[in-house]
Amino acid sequence: MGDLHVSWDDYHASIERLAALVHESGWSFNQIICIARGGLRVGDMLSRIFRQPLAILSTQSYTGEAGTVRGFITVAEHMTMTTPVLGDRVLLVDDLVDSGITLGVVRDALSERHPHIVEVRTAVIWQKACSTFKPDYAAIFLAEDPWIHQPFEPYDVMDPASLRGRLAG
Repeated sequence: MGDLHVSWDDYHASIERLAALVHESGWSFNQIICIARGGLRVGDMLSRIFRQPLAILSTQSYTGEAGTVRGFITVAEHMTMTTPVLGDRVLLVDDLVDSGITLGVVRDALSERHPHIVEVRTAVIWQKACSTFKPDYAAIFLAEDPWIHQPFEPYDVMDPASLRGRLAG
């Protein structure tokens, strides 16, 4: 089990593959909710492709050591959205399903907090075989359990001073 290094091109192509899977399923939805932070870019792209409103729900489960230590999951009490009312057929998106805890907790919280929701389906770029939660849509199934190095990770260890030095470079 090695590490999986993902380029920006591969990252975007994987989100496009995910969009095609959702489209080909024929399922109709009227709201996308992305789990921040990992699902932000995924949600943004899907919102643009499907022309559906995007809501953002923040969670935190990885902390310390550049976001590589799993901690207790916290789900924000409020969502950020531009529509006056949350849709009732929700596509819940994140970048990956690893243990499955985050996606399961958030899906359950949505049902409890928003009883008007009729259906929630889940979509991720990467689904690891070790996950206890099975998403409705996954662009890539990983039979192993690699640590996924996403193209934006250099910013996890960057600060303004190092960025200034890099730009002056």
